[in-house]
Amino acid sequence: MKRASSQFHALYASIHDYLERIYAEHNHHELAKKVMQIMGPGTNPVEVEAHKNLWDESDVLAITYGDSIRKANEKPLKTLHQFLTRQLDKTISTVHILPFYPFSSDDGFSVINYVEVNHGLGNWQDIENIAADFDLMADLVINHCSSRSLWFENFRQQKQPGKDYFITCDPDTDLSDVTRPRTNDLLRETETLDGTKHVWCTFSHDQVDLDFSNPEVLLEIIGIIKHYLDHGITLFRLDAVAFLWKEIGTSCINLPKTHEIIRLLRLVIEHINPKAIIITETNIPNRENLAYFGNANEAHWIYNFTLPPLVLYTLLYGKSDLLKQWMMSMPPAQNGTAYFNFIASHDGIGLRPVEDILNEQEVDQIAALMRQFGGDVSFRTMPDGTVRPYELNISLIDALKGTFDGEDDFQLQRFICAHAIMLALEGVPAFYIHSLLGTPNDHERKEASGHNRAINRHQWDFHELLNELGNENSLHHKVFTELKKLITIRRKQKAFHPNATQFTLHLGDNLFAFWRQSIDRRQSIFCIYNISNQPQTLALKDVNLIELNRWFDLIGTQEFDNPRATVELQPYEFLWVSN
Repeated sequence: MKRASSQFHALYASIHDYLERIYAEHNHHELAKKVMQIMGPGTNPVEVEAHKNLWDESDVLAITYGDSIRKANEKPLKTLHQFLTRQLDKTISTVHILPFYPFSSDDGFSVINYVEVNHGLGNWQDIENIAADFDLMADLVINHCSSRSLWFENFRQQKQPGKDYFITCDPDTDLSDVTRPRTNDLLRETETLDGTKHVWCTFSHDQVDLDFSNPEVLLEIIGIIKHYLDHGITLFRLDAVAFLWKEIGTSCINLPKTHEIIRLLRLVIEHINPKAIIITETNIPNRENLAYFGNANEAHWIYNFTLPPLVLYTLLYGKSDLLKQWMMSMPPAQNGTAYFNFIASHDGIGLRPVEDILNEQEVDQIAALMRQFGGDVSFRTMPDGTVRPYELNISLIDALKGTFDGEDDFQLQRFICAHAIMLALEGVPAFYIHSLLGTPNDHERKEASGHNRAINRHQWDFHELLNELGNENSLHHKVFTELKKLITIRRKQKAFHPNATQFTLHLGDNLFAFWRQSIDRRQSIFCIYNISNQPQTLALKDVNLIELNRWFDLIGTQEFDNPRATVELQPYEFLWVSN
């Protein structure tokens, strides 16, 4: 009994210390008590091991909206559950359902009510049913909420809860140092019972930033987290978290107190459920992104935002030099942390993470090509008032329909090669549903919504989709079949553990290659990709295969008995050579 009491005291003390650093002028003891009350009697006071991996090579994610697949007269979450269990049961371990709450815009990221399920999608029982069959990731849309939320309506009416939940600012304040991800005005004029106020809106005027300098806002968020955990959610995507804390005169991004809040939230979450995982969504330059690992006390996983634009550029360019340079600069994630690898998502392909890799001419070149392939480009405002490309808006299957030389006949091969790179890299791989299905640009949806990102947010009819997947001649069938095959192979290889050793190989500009070795050092896999549209010759002696071992390709049927032989790789062909 004394031991349990001591452990609870230690947990309370840790929570208190974080709160003291975040809210120096508030009563930290009372705040810590409130946090403990929200956590509830199910709290696990035992110290959680920071460097324990809660994942392995079998972990593969699918990212989807709750209504990406629809069936007449059925709630979309039920339809999604059917599709996942019938088509992906042995393929993925985890599903990330993008915001499934009532919302007013941005396809869910303007949340009206955090603790309800959008009635058009289903209910909490549907969420729990999916969580019973798959590990479930949900979005904690933490930076902002909808201008139609109860909190913001109460702000207008100057009553609680909400009266002081939002950031107000004099419009004459110099905000030129603030980092902007969008081109709209930062402040929104709003009429309240206390007169005209100007509220802070980082992303859109329907997404009003929450004021975390008010500890009551943090307590609300912790209550929401507890609600999600109670409904079976075990992975938390902290949306736009880099912008959380604001201080006038700074960039208002990646501030120290943002990191303190993430550490506190991790402490709270892992003591309610020691198997829960935090993922930070920070679409920023790579060096800043890496800081969100903290000392294995912030994010368990960080989004590998550099990967999508850099893999795309590599396959369009046909040379691996920039990808190799970046890869050699990436520190291995320490145990208890991992990279979250993806090359397509519900958003566009962000360009900020490659600001220190691609120059302006190269960025403009890739943006022009994406327009040529039917996509679009979103922009952000720079401190000097100019605008620069911020994001490529295009489906990945269309983004890879050609190279800088124009369209060609290698779209499918190039697309599969891109995902084979992602699958083999250090980290946990995640597939956007429309990449798994080979869904092309949805121009009609983009035009109807008026938003560039809608081009990659198609909604499939359930029966039409099954027909396409069952048609051996359809591109959708070919993509789905090939990707499922690769995922199945990957999930059985200990050398593909997210934290297994990785080294870059140097086999010429037209080949991209790296070596993975299992944590127990028993398995090695040499991953070799022809990233060009021309055949390439590989000399096995350059790979340095150990002659005493038997080597074979995990994907095909090749065996490599002669380590001094040569192998010809066709355009975008790849090998996973294992012992």
